[in-house]
Amino acid sequence: MPQRTERPDGAVSLPRVREVLALSAVQSGRPEVLVGGPPLDALVRWVHVSDSPGVARLLNGGELLLSTGSAWPDDPGRLSEFVGELARAGLSCLVLELGTHHAQVPDAVVETSRDAGLAVIALHREVKFVAITEAVHRRIIDDQSAALRVREEVRSRFTALALRGAPADDIVAQVAHVLSAPVVLETLAHDVVVAEVPAAIEEETLTRWEVRSRLAHRGAGEQDWLIVPVEARGTRWGHLIALPGPPHAAGRVNVVEQGALALSFGRLTEGGAAEWGRIGRSQLLDRLVRGRFGARGPVTARVEAAGLPVEGAQLRGVVATGVAPDPQVADEAARRLGGRALAGSPAGSGVAMLLSLPTRDGFDDDTARAFAAGLGGDPDRIVLSVGSAATGLDAGLASLQEAIDLARGASAPYAGGPHVRRAEDRPLARLITALRDDHRVIEHGERMLAPLIDYDLARSGDLLDVLEAMLAHPGNRTAAASASHLSRSVFYQRIALIQELLGADLDDGEVQTALHLALLVRRATVG
Repeated sequence: MPQRTERPDGAVSLPRVREVLALSAVQSGRPEVLVGGPPLDALVRWVHVSDSPGVARLLNGGELLLSTGSAWPDDPGRLSEFVGELARAGLSCLVLELGTHHAQVPDAVVETSRDAGLAVIALHREVKFVAITEAVHRRIIDDQSAALRVREEVRSRFTALALRGAPADDIVAQVAHVLSAPVVLETLAHDVVVAEVPAAIEEETLTRWEVRSRLAHRGAGEQDWLIVPVEARGTRWGHLIALPGPPHAAGRVNVVEQGALALSFGRLTEGGAAEWGRIGRSQLLDRLVRGRFGARGPVTARVEAAGLPVEGAQLRGVVATGVAPDPQVADEAARRLGGRALAGSPAGSGVAMLLSLPTRDGFDDDTARAFAAGLGGDPDRIVLSVGSAATGLDAGLASLQEAIDLARGASAPYAGGPHVRRAEDRPLARLITALRDDHRVIEHGERMLAPLIDYDLARSGDLLDVLEAMLAHPGNRTAAASASHLSRSVFYQRIALIQELLGADLDDGEVQTALHLALLVRRATVG
């Protein structure tokens, strides 16, 4: 059958029959399309001139045949057989010049060509076949030269990215930009590491990603995905996938392969096994924490595509201080509990994580300590700040914010860890999390603490820290002084100065509550 689709790699370096038809050398012959439609989209690889009835055996496919038909058989049956042989040889188009041997194109030629999907064009004026041949070949060579230049530009672009150590998200973004198509980098477990997808189709693209990806890899699902492995030195780390998009002069497969090569080079030079997770998961969690997302549907699809179940799972926001686990280690620790973890976003001195756990299981202190032990580091120094149990992404993000706010007010770790602090046990901190964006609460905090803030900023002071220590140990100034790492005499001097600056009695319970509220607001909004 004639070629009528793009090359397998999506490159367009060959003209189509309809483009050849538009050339002035062809137009000078007053062409008439007798069999058109889809056959006019066939690619023309070369031009062949022959009147021989045995020309089919000389064809390799993709040719445009110019002929006067002088030696064609006269019998309609043999003529149909002749045209069938041309179609089976892969001819792209049959062009017959009328006048010398044929007054019109024989019906057998037109009917057989139409059945075979072979374009047929009649020339009503005599032309120099050499002029058509030169014009088409010049077009083919020019297009192929342009394609070579574009391929070199693509190679140079991704080589430069690899040499300067561009992160995975930059490389994926460049592949998507070059192809004008969605591009996804996934792990061998089909978790999405980076997805460069237009917002309008994000939910559609990423929903049930793992299932669809597994089917596509087996050739049983998405047939038009371009899947290229990211590997080097015998190690495969994942796959770079380009979803359907427009053709590219360099070839879509070539572009994706260049991107995969740059990613492989980055993995080799980075050396760290968690580089992808550190970039992809950290950036995703950072977007969630900062509220940099639109509709809930797309962001839920993106979170689940990254490997964190949301629907039908219990979500918990957690901040670990005293340890800096990479995302892979945190995820492995969650897997041992039957769940998953999305980790990596910094939260003050700790690392924020969103845990997804089976709804049938709780996250009691023993479970939390087992999770903390899997994060590595010195258990005595680890403090887990845990948000409330949540269902759904909105509630999960609220739980994560609770954990972040709780971690900001955490005291220094002490022996006997890992230590677990829960938002449920600190109702005032939970209240501040719920009201953190209320301007009246923020104004209260600024108004109460303004003298101390100004003093500390002007003198690099520690009055806010001293006040926090005092409020954390009400009625026990000795413990408060110890928590501030100050002698009792110096601590009392600081308290006297705070009272003087605030013009308030720090022994008054209502004043203490107001100041505690103000400090929690400041920790939640400033960090």
